[in-house]
Amino acid sequence: MLFISDPVMFIANWLQSFLLGWGLPKELVVAILSFIGSSMIAVVMLCLVVALIIMERKLGGRFQGRFGPNRVGPYGLLQTIPDMIKIFTKEYITPQGADIIIYNLAPILITSAVLLIWAVVPYTSSVVGADVNVGVLYLIAVGSFGTLAILMAGWSSNNKYALMGAFRTVAQMISYEVPMVLVLLIPVIFTGSMGINDIVKAQTVWFILLSPLSALIFFIAAQAEVARAPFDLLEAESEIVAGFHIEYSGLKFGFFYVAEFLHSFTMSALVATLFLGGWQGPWVEAFPVLGFFYFSIKAFIVYFLVLWVRFSLPRVRIDQMMDFCWKALIPVSLTLVMVTAIVQKLLVGAGAALPIQVAVHLMVNIAITWITVQIMLAKQARKPRRKPVADIRPVAVGSPSTPSTKSV
Repeated sequence: MLFISDPVMFIANWLQSFLLGWGLPKELVVAILSFIGSSMIAVVMLCLVVALIIMERKLGGRFQGRFGPNRVGPYGLLQTIPDMIKIFTKEYITPQGADIIIYNLAPILITSAVLLIWAVVPYTSSVVGADVNVGVLYLIAVGSFGTLAILMAGWSSNNKYALMGAFRTVAQMISYEVPMVLVLLIPVIFTGSMGINDIVKAQTVWFILLSPLSALIFFIAAQAEVARAPFDLLEAESEIVAGFHIEYSGLKFGFFYVAEFLHSFTMSALVATLFLGGWQGPWVEAFPVLGFFYFSIKAFIVYFLVLWVRFSLPRVRIDQMMDFCWKALIPVSLTLVMVTAIVQKLLVGAGAALPIQVAVHLMVNIAITWITVQIMLAKQARKPRRKPVADIRPVAVGSPSTPSTKSV
């Protein structure tokens, strides 16, 4: 019955027995199975981008009251295929004076950084690429590859506008990584482990119920990290052309395009894993394969919220975005981490039951949110109000209020 309850483990065990039957060393068999598994994850994730693009276009049309793709294929579902053919066949252009190695390595690195995150994401209770005990630290380390790739793309293009766009994007990503890393400590505090699968197993009660404020901060920081609206300043064409990838064309630009869409869904999957229980759900003990469906449903629900925010809110200014990060998110994140650690230590030391822990942590989050809102309102009230601009209306030449230009 293993084939029905957990088909992935059934196939993996069969392949392992088959390869060992040929007399191969166990270490080589493990390496072969790891290569097959990682290749399958990479192929599935890259193919998933096609579905994500279709989903985003169709939902964007509905949110904004316009038609989405509706010509190629039934209901426009095949529109992405000619788009892929077009981007595959476009000419490769390398700017004169560009650093060839770094210029060509940047799009590969930014896509690889997103794919590497999926190596530690648990899909079911038994299916996980690498169940390392420092999974959270791994996420932080791999996430920095994308920042490095953007800087490499802007610097190697030999274009001052691309370099300026890269600097602005990197400043945004590094700034919002600070509150993201801080709130990542909240699940670690609740679990007592940095392993991603351990965090999922510990969520008998979803962590979003214990600390909804940390989940909200992580969601906002992830939006800015991926540069999705209202934080998509790298796409502010009216301000700085197209940003760090202005000099890329063809499939090289396609790598940046794929990385953006896949990174959005990856962050949604991380929210589902760290705060919504991941693969946890009814009957997963008897049928582990159900965990994959629970995980997918939660990830797509969060991705729907990402698209909802993108198609509903306008783009903010760069100064507003940076002020919001350094003056609001980071202080709140620091306060939340310290208070959560102290409260959790006191509750565990007192032997409090799980419902009491949930109630206390929820009240702490509500109190911190209320205090933050009051402080922001007080700061807004202390700001000096601008004097209203005088009402200057154009007056017709020759009117009684305007001296005549005719000679007397």
